[in-house]
Amino acid sequence: MVKAIQQARAAFAMLSPDEIHNRAIRPVSFGLVADSEQAFAEMEDFLIPAGASPAVRAGLRGLVYRAGDPDAPEKVDLVLYQDGAEGPKGTYTFHRDEPGRTAAEIVRANDDIAPAMARAYPAFRVPVVERVIHSIARENALFAIATALPDLIPSLIELPWALGEFASDTAFLTANQIRMAFQIAAACGRPVGFAHQKAEVLGIAAGAFGWRAIARELAGKIPFGGGLIPKGAIAYAVTYGIGKGLERLYHAGAPLTKAERREIYRQAYERGASVTETIAPAR
Repeated sequence: MVKAIQQARAAFAMLSPDEIHNRAIRPVSFGLVADSEQAFAEMEDFLIPAGASPAVRAGLRGLVYRAGDPDAPEKVDLVLYQDGAEGPKGTYTFHRDEPGRTAAEIVRANDDIAPAMARAYPAFRVPVVERVIHSIARENALFAIATALPDLIPSLIELPWALGEFASDTAFLTANQIRMAFQIAAACGRPVGFAHQKAEVLGIAAGAFGWRAIARELAGKIPFGGGLIPKGAIAYAVTYGIGKGLERLYHAGAPLTKAERREIYRQAYERGASVTETIAPAR
């Protein structure tokens, strides 16, 4: 029990809600390049939601500049060209008929400022949150496998934070899920941290031992080596399901239904099994 408590403390010490919050509140500026008022307006509508409050719209307009504006800064974070136009390397094209494609392309190439983009510009929230959920679900799948196979421990360098003295996967996986909750809240424009997310953190912690028991039971019924796939897939699926539940809560203010949770878990388990097959060693 003492060792478990020490491991939990080590895991939670690695969480930094303030750092996550600070990364998400940095301003992200856009420069727009177009040859007509209509093209400029379409890109502005993509970045600045019509339903936002006047204060929010005013703040974003202070970060979105048209080429040729007298008050435009010499440098902006991202440059967006009108639909059909291709700018130089490092710039992006606005796909007017596929705005989601535009958002995905920008997010994929800008991990460092993705949280700030999502927090300020709603158009980027879905792809940013999806990347956060998949990334942390994959980390948890990797860790679940690594704790079962000592010879896989070198692969843990893929994880983004030091592992300290973990001998149990519960502390790490739970802490990582809470880190995911912080990141999703930050991307969705919500307050970040233990004080602001008490219900979410308690819900994640309460389920930590339940999924672990399921993973052990399932892995134990399969010959050695084969049990790694379900163990990693369960870690992935549960983490992914938690993430999608948080996304729904922050976007719609309501939890997933039982049927939705079941379907998300089913799909995530299949995806987790596929992910796990790529990182588990052949036995």
